[in-house]
Amino acid sequence: MIKKTNKGAQILIMLFLLIAPACSRNTLFTDSVAMPGKTWGLAFIPEFNFPVTDTIGVTNVYFSIRTGSDYPFRNIYLFVTSTSPDGKSMTDTLQYDLADEKGNWYGKGPGDIHELTLPFRTNVFFPQKGLYNFKIQHGMRIGDLTGVYDLGLRIVKSEN
Repeated sequence: MIKKTNKGAQILIMLFLLIAPACSRNTLFTDSVAMPGKTWGLAFIPEFNFPVTDTIGVTNVYFSIRTGSDYPFRNIYLFVTSTSPDGKSMTDTLQYDLADEKGNWYGKGPGDIHELTLPFRTNVFFPQKGLYNFKIQHGMRIGDLTGVYDLGLRIVKSEN
């Protein structure tokens, strides 16, 4: 039996294979950590390690967070500790709005899932080769933060 192939489908697949890598060409690092039981416990501190080989390029650093409608607040506080390869570290306290005053969630996603990209730093260059470490702890006033599905870190080449 001879099978006929759909040339239109073949062309679409080839275009996808050519275009898909170009969409992520500027992404240098991306990773995410799922929260056990969709609850971010205070003692659970997601950690990301970014290997740097380019000390000249400029980057932008983002967090991504996925929450559900059962997340009890409209904002989130984060304590972010960044450590360079030589062991020097600094901690930032950040606050992000996840919903407006009326309770309308920012971000997008299917059903009750809200995925939001949070800018951390823009036009950053990493001055040393080696492994940079990012630890992120929630800074809310309760220990177990329900409705948080996962947290991610993304580092992309800057357009500047």
